[in-house]
Amino acid sequence: MFKAVFPGSFDPPTLGHMNIIERASFLFDELVVIIAENRQKRYFFSAQERLDMMQELVKPWKNVSAIIWDHLIVDYMKQENIRLMVRGVRGMDDFSYEFELSMMNKALYPHIETLFMTTDPKYFVLRSSSIRELASFHGDVSAMVPPLVAEALHRKNP
Repeated sequence: MFKAVFPGSFDPPTLGHMNIIERASFLFDELVVIIAENRQKRYFFSAQERLDMMQELVKPWKNVSAIIWDHLIVDYMKQENIRLMVRGVRGMDDFSYEFELSMMNKALYPHIETLFMTTDPKYFVLRSSSIRELASFHGDVSAMVPPLVAEALHRKNP
């Protein structure tokens, strides 16, 4: 069985994230979306809220699941004997950051490989931080996030 992980903060999940998940779901027997919980970071949505949204969003794909993980992603990969990590990149800035991260992960767990998937061009500028900011001003985020996420953003920004 060919398994992969797709880690991220998903704060909130965007249509760009969903595009990568959908495309990766066709490449692997199993894809685990890992909701990263970094103790150093402040999140808009709690880990449980992000997990609840993601579990609902990945229902169309029977081979995709979502979990919360609050340790190193490579530790989860070792524990589950998964050797492939999927990372989405929008441009050179993303690639530079993701490349450095992949080198660090490779040093921690030499058996893993990182697959960089470019985003679909229509999602090129989607950044979770920009979406949160737009939502805080009651802007229309419906073209950037799934309806479930748009509703959650509006509930948090009355």
